[in-house]
Amino acid sequence: MRALVVRLDSFGDVLLAGPAVRAVAARSAHVTLLCGPRGADAARLLPGVDKVLVWESPWEGFDPPPVTPADIDALLGRLRTGSYDTALILTSFHQSPLPTALLLRLAGIGRIGADSVDHPGRLLDVRHHRAADRHEVEAALDTAAALGFPAPAGDDGRPRTLPPPDTAALTGPGPYVVLHPGASAPARAWSPDRCEEAVALLADAGHRVVVTGGPDETALTRRVSGRVAVDLGGRTGARTLAGVLHAADVVISANTGPAHLAAAVGTPVVSLFAPVVPAARWAPYGAPAILLGDQSAPCAGTRARTCPVPGHPCLDEVTGQDVVRAVHKLIQERPS
Repeated sequence: MRALVVRLDSFGDVLLAGPAVRAVAARSAHVTLLCGPRGADAARLLPGVDKVLVWESPWEGFDPPPVTPADIDALLGRLRTGSYDTALILTSFHQSPLPTALLLRLAGIGRIGADSVDHPGRLLDVRHHRAADRHEVEAALDTAAALGFPAPAGDDGRPRTLPPPDTAALTGPGPYVVLHPGASAPARAWSPDRCEEAVALLADAGHRVVVTGGPDETALTRRVSGRVAVDLGGRTGARTLAGVLHAADVVISANTGPAHLAAAVGTPVVSLFAPVVPAARWAPYGAPAILLGDQSAPCAGTRARTCPVPGHPCLDEVTGQDVVRAVHKLIQERPS
């Protein structure tokens, strides 16, 4: 059986789809993952993926491309070439799988399943309804099982990656803690002042600190690192970042891709979690984690990209000392 799994949104979303991908791979001869540009690097880290197709969907992301016949025709051609027997469409609770299902049906894929609250007509063969407040990992596994791909025996159902590389040449010798100050949306980010405070306090407590960030976050990582932390801003691709996070004692991050990557490589996470999306669905999964942030703040459940409350209190009332205490707790509880 040749199977297609679709997850069109971000890096973290694709990582959380990993256990469902493994479930599909256990009963398929070949698995292709169709994802968007923001999720492509994560897709290439997932066990069970034989091929990655990248396509920027007009109904995903914050600045989607226009709908053009040429783009749709090109995608349909690529899908037809794959000769897929079945397709699993994975979405978040607020996203509809039906536009994707229509294209897969036009591409000739015979059996299609997804989680959908809308009547699918002839677009879906299996219409699953997720349980309320189910974590994204579990909801994806449930949808895969409904399509005939239960989790394989012995699989723990946790996100994981292909083996990460040794990155000691980047991080330097000895144990360290990672702080990732950036986030995919301003409403999810801890302030730079608080990040600087945490780095200084962690260094005072005897920790080596490594600061990570993407190519567009180098000014932020330089500021947060100061003179006391190793600044890796702009110096780590996805696979290298997996290695850096894997070797860390603890990772400190907002609700963004590297938090999920840290959990996927088995590293404990101090999660600075803004409640704009529910922690029950989006907290780091499968590794020890401590959530910091007011989960009952007025912004809860709004999915806001920019904080609607002056002063961003849900996160900025979390202090650097709060983070240091959480780091120490996770280190003490981590098996040797």
